[in-house]
This record gives sequence, C-alpha cells and structure tokens, in this order.
Amino acid sequence: MHAALIKLTIDPELAQQAAVTFTESILPRVKNAPGFVSGYWVDPVDDEGFGFLLFADAHQAKSATPPAADWSAPGVVIQQVDIRRVAVSIP
Repeated sequence: MHAALIKLTIDPELAQQAAVTFTESILPRVKNAPGFVSGYWVDPVDDEGFGFLLFADAHQAKSATPPAADWSAPGVVIQQVDIRRVAVSIP
C-alpha cells in the first residue's frame, strides 16, 4: 500500500468555492481512481491544508494525484505531493 501526502494552501476568500469544487469534482474522481483505498483531509490551519490518501500501489497513487491528475480549484495551490510506501498499518 502507498500513501499520497498532499500539502496545499487555500485562499480564505475563495475557500467556499474551493470546497464546492473539491466536493463536486475532485472527490468523486479520487474515490473512483484505480487502487483507491481511503482518504483523509484535515481542516486547514493558517490557510494550509493537508490530505492523506491510500492506494494499493505507487503507480496508482501517482496517477490519481497532482501533477498527473488535475485538482484545480479556486484559490487552491498544491504545494507538494509525496508518494510513500506505507511501512506500518494499525487497524
């Protein structure tokens, strides 16, 4: 299993529009991506957001996340995407 760790910034003036785009466009594509296992996003702090997605393998994680996948949303800038092997999992 591989994790995609996503760091992003959100313009607070466009946060509402970004949330709509995320919910209506980005989430459905991620949920339907090959190898998708689960995903978690935490509330932004000081305009910085973070997402943690799990995929069956590294290729699937890379294919479903930026820059390979378009996650454009108003006021959102993807700062970094790291794909890492999950070393330990606790059910």
